[in-house]
Amino acid sequence: MADLRARIHGAVPQIRADLERLVAIPSVSARDFDPEPLRRSADTVAELLREVGAETKILRSAGHPAVVGYVKAPPGKPTALLYAHHDVQPPGPDSEWTTKPFAPTFQDGRLYGRGSSDDKAGVVAHIAALRAFGGKPPIGVAVFIEGEEEAGSENLRPYLEQERANLACDAVVVADGGNWRKGEPALTTTLRGVVSCIVEVRVLDKAVHSGQFGGPFPDALTAMARLLATLHDKKGDVAIVGLAKGKARKLDLTEEELRTQAGARPNVQLIGKGGLTDRLWMKPSISVLAIDAPPVREAINQLVPVSRAKVSMRIPPGQDGRKALDALIAHLLANAPWGAQVSISSESTGEPFTTKTGGPAYKAMKSALAKAWAHKAVDIGAGGTIPFLFDLAELFPNAEIMVTGVEDPSSRAHGPDESVDLDELERACLAEAFFLEKLAKR
Repeated sequence: MADLRARIHGAVPQIRADLERLVAIPSVSARDFDPEPLRRSADTVAELLREVGAETKILRSAGHPAVVGYVKAPPGKPTALLYAHHDVQPPGPDSEWTTKPFAPTFQDGRLYGRGSSDDKAGVVAHIAALRAFGGKPPIGVAVFIEGEEEAGSENLRPYLEQERANLACDAVVVADGGNWRKGEPALTTTLRGVVSCIVEVRVLDKAVHSGQFGGPFPDALTAMARLLATLHDKKGDVAIVGLAKGKARKLDLTEEELRTQAGARPNVQLIGKGGLTDRLWMKPSISVLAIDAPPVREAINQLVPVSRAKVSMRIPPGQDGRKALDALIAHLLANAPWGAQVSISSESTGEPFTTKTGGPAYKAMKSALAKAWAHKAVDIGAGGTIPFLFDLAELFPNAEIMVTGVEDPSSRAHGPDESVDLDELERACLAEAFFLEKLAKR
């Protein structure tokens, strides 16, 4: 292990160079963005994998390209499937960034740029682990680097099915998560699911003069506001009847930590009851993601006849997604204000996920994380969703699935000034190398 530690540490300049090379490619997978950078990103990932000894190919038959790599297992040894994604979220306005999103910049121990933590650091961690063994790891390794995770993973399952024989494995490492705190490693063992719908509130056939008809008739925006306000009770907990709640976790955050992480304004109160990690990981939450309404600059004196809103609800482990969505829809229909016409469309569900713990791969990873960080690894939850975990579980039913990552509370994934701490990245690379070594001995 001392040799592995020295190899990874000595490779840090190369690790940083690999990450900077990838971050400089604007591989945004969202619709209406140029797909050429995604092709360039896939080519670069394939080149890096070949350099560390993997037999590599690029899958281009549908959607954005994915990259797969293989290193055959020595006789009698298991195989690990290493997942990450090379596509990124749109950067948003440059004016919101301190640095330019696709000009990787190193400041105060962190590398800034879109995708630096989510998830090109995961790609680099897999490559660095293979490099530490000179391209000859002690177990078999399959690598799958997706190109459209941020756009919904539409073609992930077909690609996995196409490559199923080559990707057959005993353990899956999904490097798309984060750690508890900087310097404190973690495995993500529970993830909330998410359900959503678009709710439409209609009060009039068409817009009418607000002076002539305002008073007896409500406008649709006011009616929508009244309806959305019923989704929470007075304490701020979700008011939908019949939803499950997960088991409380021992780990918790301080309010100061959470406020700092979120960038909360000073006088904004936290909503809901219970521990903060329970509210983040184990209880349902509802967010209004968008409302269709006339822009303020185009407002005129009329009663708006119709309004639409997209409502998203995170659901805890143990909750059936379809039942949760049905409960949300029933609540919206039952609470129509002033007899307004309420209709629902664009329904979607993503189930919560709980990983299996206690198996040999789980134990090997917990030990590897503790060794790399010199700190006990903890099991954490995640408020977000990784829908394709179900595909991995169905296609590789005997494999243990572990969600790791290099994000920390300061990473700002999906936001401006996204970054990764390079010391944390080095430890993540080292932990993955330790994991491959430990799994070979189990």
